[in-house]
Parts: sequence; structure tokens; C-alpha cells
Amino acid sequence: MNYVSTRGFAENNVSSAEAIKRGLAPDGGLYMPETMPKFGAEFIKSLIPLSYAERSSAVLSAFLTDYTKEELLTDAALAYAEEKFGPSPAPVSSLHDMHVLELWHGPTCAFKDMALQLMPRLFTRALKKCGEDKTALILVATSGDTGKAAMEGYRDIPGTKIQVFFPTDGVSRVQKLQMQTGEGENVSVMAIRGNFDDAQTGVKRIFSDASIREELAKNNIFLSSANSINWGRLVPQVAYYVSAYCDMVASGAIRMGEEIDITVPTGNFGNIFAAYIAKLCGLPFHHLVCASNRNNVLTDFLANGVYDRNRPFMPSISPSMDILISSNLERLLYLVCGADRTANYMKALSENGSYKLTDADFAKIKETFVGYYTTEEQTKETIRLIFQKENYLIDTHTAVAAHAAAQYKSIYKAERKMLTVSTASPYKFAKDVLNALDPSKDIDGLEALEALRSATATEIPAPLSGLDRKSVRFSTIIDKDEMADAVMKFAAN
Repeated sequence: MNYVSTRGFAENNVSSAEAIKRGLAPDGGLYMPETMPKFGAEFIKSLIPLSYAERSSAVLSAFLTDYTKEELLTDAALAYAEEKFGPSPAPVSSLHDMHVLELWHGPTCAFKDMALQLMPRLFTRALKKCGEDKTALILVATSGDTGKAAMEGYRDIPGTKIQVFFPTDGVSRVQKLQMQTGEGENVSVMAIRGNFDDAQTGVKRIFSDASIREELAKNNIFLSSANSINWGRLVPQVAYYVSAYCDMVASGAIRMGEEIDITVPTGNFGNIFAAYIAKLCGLPFHHLVCASNRNNVLTDFLANGVYDRNRPFMPSISPSMDILISSNLERLLYLVCGADRTANYMKALSENGSYKLTDADFAKIKETFVGYYTTEEQTKETIRLIFQKENYLIDTHTAVAAHAAAQYKSIYKAERKMLTVSTASPYKFAKDVLNALDPSKDIDGLEALEALRSATATEIPAPLSGLDRKSVRFSTIIDKDEMADAVMKFAAN
């Protein structure tokens, strides 16, 4: 299977290994498969008795056709080993009125582990398959979770260096400490004065700067990405939606072939887009509910067909979703309207900060996607009510999704089962989760983890319990216009 750019101007028909190696297409577009594989009922049934690693490798085999099935199974088995994820990497928990896909059982306690434990293995194989002997410099812009997950995945991987940029005031205290105490000789972390969109825009500008690429090439270095703009980051996410459906069938929650709805908390649109890929491949997913916090650019887009980032950026208690430029939305546009109109929409976004879909394009998107947003108070109330009713503790991002799912069900009156995606351990956002349960408590830092444990009789995840014993390695803060210089300095080391 070959891959093409969403904007249609770059060299097309590259292999999956080449697409993963590059990350971003030369024209600034994102790579997409030329065609979608089809997963019929027999294929899905065949996955039900398998382990998560076996399910994942089977799904990836349909997309990464220049990798052997043996390579993919070996990599998946190592990535999702029990010592990293426990006995079930992506379990589905059934509550009274919803099913929850838990994606936070990995080494950094966030859903990014599901892709970023596997992606570095796919990436290093891609380098070999492409005959690449240069060092790959992986650039990452993060709103909190991707940074640490990427650092953990690429730590001391031969032939790679990884540099992470995060907004200094736009992540939780736990997220910041996870990055600042990161290990690995090939790792660099920089905080920037600005928000996530500033970090993401800065990384994209570095990628598109020919002079930077040429200078790095002189030192035998090339750029690549670990963000979900890289197909190697996105495709492992398709697997957990397929696996979740298998688990719901196996548990008797649904019948084989029965349609379900899915609600996903999302800012960059990658996680929910992976569910859409699974739907296009044949999974019986009906509506995909896009859950936003008060940075509700996607909610507005799905309501009126206008994407407009010209609005105030609003920090929230669900900071991993504090995003106004949803990069993976470009992939959806490509599937809906093709490369030419996608390129035009992206040009308008770059030049004017907004674009308006044609009526036909908007109608196609509305066939599948619905959007709702959740206020700060509604987020807290949802955490509190679900814990009181279900004795089930969720983080602030999952609460955004749970509230959106409730809005959807109250309006659509759908009989279908709802799968709500849980993207992070509540302990990654312990301060705000604790405050949601008891507004009188306003405890910050690592003390909030112990206070939350005491208040809820739940366990602090092992990867987070030792943060206070680690040394801070990275404390540099730079302006957003200093990012390129920081990359060149790191590359020279």
C-alpha cells in the first residue's frame, strides 16, 4: 500500500516506511494511504480470542504492507509487554450507562503510550527499509502527554535524537515533572513562552524551512516527527478501536455487527480520526462524538462548517485539549473533498486563520461527526457525579468526553451503546480531580497525588509515584521564536 500527501503537491506513492520516516510530506501535507483496507465480520471475529499485541499487528499489517507480519507481531509484543501495560493494555470497563475504553495503563499513564511505545520500533525499521544512514532528529510539540510518551519511546534508540517543546504554563504539574525529569542521552526538552499552538506552529515552520534542512543534512541529520501528523503515530491508534469492539462483543455488551457510537475527547483531532479510519475499514461505528473543552473550535466547526482559530486561547483544567489548530482535521478534509480543496482550505487557514467548507463537504462530515463542548464547571461536576454514582474515578479529559456523551444521548435518544474514550489517569491531573471531588481542597504538586489517593481509596499508578525522587534535568524556558536556534544547537551536540 502506497501513501500520498493530503495536499497533492509532493512526491506521491511513497511506501509506508518512507511515510513514517518522513513524518510530514515535503509540501506540508500529511500522509494518507491511497486506499483503505476492509475489515469484514470474519476478520473481526478472528481477532476476538487473540491478545492485544496480536490484534494490533493484524490491523497494522493491512496498512503497513512493506513490513512483514512477523516484524509487526514482534514489535507489538515488545511494545505492549505486561511489564509496561499490565495484563490488558486497552481494557473496556462497563459502568451502568456507558462503556469506557481505558487507554492510560502504559508507562506514562496517558493514551499516547498506545502509539508511542510501538512507533519507535516502526520508525527504526523504516530507516533500515529506506536505506537511511543519517541520524533522525525527532521534533515534538506537546500539550502535555505526547512529550513524555515520545521521550519514553525514543529514549536511547540508536540513530535518533528527540527534542520536545511544551508551553511552560500550559501543562499540569505532573506532566511538567514527567518531561523535566526525562531520561536518555538523546533527549532534549524545552519549555516555551506561549501555548501549544505556538509550539506546534514553530515545529511545522522548522520542518518547512529548507535552509534548516540543508544545514542539518551537512551534519548527517534529517528531521522527523512523533506527533500524530506522522502516520506511524496514528495507525496504532486504529488498532485499539478495533480491539475495543472485539472486547465488547466478547463480553456480551453488543452483538457481532451491532452499531455503536463513540465519544472521544480531542484537541488535535488525531484520536477521533483513528476511530473514523476504523469505521471506513468496516467497523460498525455510527456517530463519532467530538468532545471539546472551552477551546471549542471543533464544536463550532461541526456546528456551522467554519473553522476559525481567530479566538482567545483559553487555558483549562483539561490542558491536553487546549488547542486551536487541529492538525489531523486536514486528513478528514482530504477524505471528504480530495487534495486540491484540502490544499485551498489549508492555505486559507494559514493566511486568514479560518476557512468555510462548501455545503457538500460539510454535509459529508455531518453524516458521521457530532460535536459538543464542556465548561470547566461541567467538567468538575461530571468527575464528582461519576465517582459518587459509579465509584469510578476519571480525569478531566475523560470528564469532557463523558459530559459530551450525555449531551449526545439526551438529544439523539439513540438506542446504540456508547463507548467513551478515557485518555489519561486521573492522577496526571490530581489537583483538579481532587478539587472537583471536594472544592475545599486546593492542593498542588505531588502532594495532590497522595491527597487524591487518600480521598478515593484508589492507587497511584507506579510510573507517577516516584516522580518526587527524580532529578530535574531540563528547566530551560525560551521564546517561541528561539525554537529554530534551539534545534540547531541540540543537533550540533
